[in-house]
Amino acid sequence: MTLPSIQERLVPHLTCFGCGPANERGLRLRSFPGEGGVTATFTPWPEHDNGLGYLNGGIISALLDCHSAAAVVHEADVRNWGPLPGAALPYVTAGLDVRFLRPAPLTEPVELLAVVTDASEAQMTVDVHLRWDGKPRASATAIWKRWRPRG
Repeated sequence: MTLPSIQERLVPHLTCFGCGPANERGLRLRSFPGEGGVTATFTPWPEHDNGLGYLNGGIISALLDCHSAAAVVHEADVRNWGPLPGAALPYVTAGLDVRFLRPAPLTEPVELLAVVTDASEAQMTVDVHLRWDGKPRASATAIWKRWRPRG
């Protein structure tokens, strides 16, 4: 039996394309807490081709965004900063600064690591990396703001 991922445990009804367990046609990213941060492994599909035989940059960006989300949701859960009334999630993406460093393979699993570098109840910052073959392929800094529904 496999342990439930952060997504399956904390947001099982989420339909997000990248990380929503309830989206059968999405990427269905599964992230897990660990000693050095939140980790995940993702195996690309042939449909994720950038046209040159590598992993598409939009898919990479979605993976970085959604994996940083897992780190934020996990951190919020640990700190007991659940969603505010009327909010489906405790935080939402406010910024994602992505850097593409090297091509990522289309046919082999890639590794993701996310580390919350700054956390307050108002905002969190996450450094997130996509690696393959021991080398960074893309990295991002994600800014997450507390979701405060209006109205």
